[in-house]
Parts: sequence; C-alpha cells; structure tokens
Amino acid sequence: MTAKAESFADELLAWFDRYGRHDLPWQLPATPYRVWISEVMLQQTQVQVVIPYFERFMARFPDVSTLAAAPLDDVLALWAGLGYYARARRLHQAAQLIVEQHGGRFPETFDAVVALPGIGRSTAGAILSLSMGQRHAILDGNCKRVLARVHAVSGWAGQAAFERTLWALAEQHTPTARCDDFNQAMMDLGATLCSRSQPQCIACPLAARCLAHQQGEATAYPQARPRRALPTRRVRMLLLQHEQQVLLIRRPPTGIWGGLWCLPECEPDADWREQLHNFGLKPLAVESWPRLRHSFSHFHLEIEPLCIQVEPVTTRLMAADSVIWYNNDDESIGVAAPVAQLLAALCADAQPAP
Repeated sequence: MTAKAESFADELLAWFDRYGRHDLPWQLPATPYRVWISEVMLQQTQVQVVIPYFERFMARFPDVSTLAAAPLDDVLALWAGLGYYARARRLHQAAQLIVEQHGGRFPETFDAVVALPGIGRSTAGAILSLSMGQRHAILDGNCKRVLARVHAVSGWAGQAAFERTLWALAEQHTPTARCDDFNQAMMDLGATLCSRSQPQCIACPLAARCLAHQQGEATAYPQARPRRALPTRRVRMLLLQHEQQVLLIRRPPTGIWGGLWCLPECEPDADWREQLHNFGLKPLAVESWPRLRHSFSHFHLEIEPLCIQVEPVTTRLMAADSVIWYNNDDESIGVAAPVAQLLAALCADAQPAP
C-alpha cells in the first residue's frame, strides 16, 4: 500500500472511530451468519428498512441450521415486503448447502463463500472482513459513490470499465490492519456524509483529497445510468372470495415473485370465467376495482383487480398443492407486496388507492 493510500485509510478510520456506526444489530455480535444475513438483506435496501426485518429473521432463524431446516414458505413470509425475493430463495438454498457441504459451519475462505448462491465478490468480501477480520476489498453502492467522487471516476454503476476502475481503487485503499473497520467506514461514509443527492462535504474526512469536491461537482459522480423508458405490462388479478377466504396460488420457484403466494391472474382481455372454471368455481357477484400500479426495476405492472364472490362446484381444487384458501389472519406465508395491499383492502372492505 502506498503512503497516499495509507493516508486515505488513516483519515477514514479516524473519522469512523468517532462517528461511525458501531451498534447495528448484526454487529452485536458480528458472527459470519449474522453478517451474511444482513449483507444479503442490505442489497439494494436501506439500513433503516432492513433492521426490523433482520431482527425478526434472527428471532425465527437464529443459526444456519435452523434456516436450512425451515420450509421456504417460512423464509418468504419473513421476507415479504423487502422485495427482490430471489435473495430469500438463494439464502435458503445457501443455508442448506452450508449444512450439507460444510457441516453447518459458515465457510472461511473466499472461494468457498463466493461459490454459495446469492453471494458475489463484494458480499463475500464483506462477510469475511466484517466477521473474521480478513483483508478483502468490497464495492457496494456506497463504496462506489465514495471512490468515484474521491477520484473523479466517470461512468455509472454496472458499466464494465467503471467497475474495473473502482475495484482497482478499492484494492489499493483497503488496509491490512483493521480491514473490518475500514470496510464498515466506507459503507458508513457513503450512507451518511457522502449521500447521493446532498453530500455533506464540509464534514467529510476525505474532502481535502476529493477531486469531485475540488471541482465543485460532487453530485456529478457517479453518473446516473442512462435512463430508458420502462415498458408497462397489464394483468388482471382475481380476488376470488368464498366464506371470508381468498384463493391464492403459489408462483413458480423462479421469475417475478418466485415461490410467493399470489392471486390468480389472466390477461386483461381474456375471459376470466375460464379461470374460475379451471378452479371448479362459479361466480356469484363481480366488482371491478381501480387499477393499481407496481413498479419493478425493469418494468411497470398495471394491475386490474376484479373482486369476485365465488362458490365451489367441485372438490378438486382442495387437493392442489399450489392452491390454498387464505385467511387474512394467517401470516405464515409470503405474499407479494401488491397482493398484500389488495388483501388488506379486501379485509378492510375498502378498495385500494390507485
């Protein structure tokens, strides 16, 4: 490490000792399992949102063996609302592999950790450095912002050349001693003073060396990814209600809302009566609700809810593993966020706001 890089680390660590975050739930204690769960939850999700989910998750799954043995439904139920549900599925899969291949002990080498489902280079480095003190560079969104500004690196997250440059800088600045504190300090600085839209440069320990600050253009780095118009998809969701219960179906294990329980769907122009026929149901009363929009990172979903009072005319529905009659008091299954909103509106006997 060069003297300049050492100065970078020293300045940041001095700030961290005084102002950094030292009492986050996953730091008390910072075991590999707890850090792993937190790092996966924190992917594309803010700390304050994650904390209550993390605490509930730890209460239900205190160790990797408990998580591995749990039904996926239980994991998804506690994940509901965090979004990006593939994270939860991979977390569950990784826990089972840790039990099967590592005797229930979280692996301690980088290659073994990065081989687990849902764990990339930065997440593996964070787990091993924060929980074991190993020297590994990390590059989450906060770190990218700090490094891009300090070194005035042009480009945007996801751009290959930009990512390569930042990884090289992260490796250059990461110290051998106190690597765990350094990585936490990088994340803390990016989450607090070096925020995306309102950086507090006057209080930043790296301001004197920050090229973006010297240019008076801190918010110009990193650049925003070129925006493209997101497509809109339309779907009709059927709230099939019978005796205060609603029909739910389990989504396939992969894809949008994979493994979650959702309402039956059909194309907006399709005959929804065919769906009822397939379930062995007949309609008694039908009510259209206002459209509801739910946005993903790559498209908008326009939901057209149709609330239908139904009556079963056959018993074949009850034998299907992927179909249940759901009572709103049951919190043991994971449902997609817009579905939860529609179910809450149905329970409150009020149509959801569009």
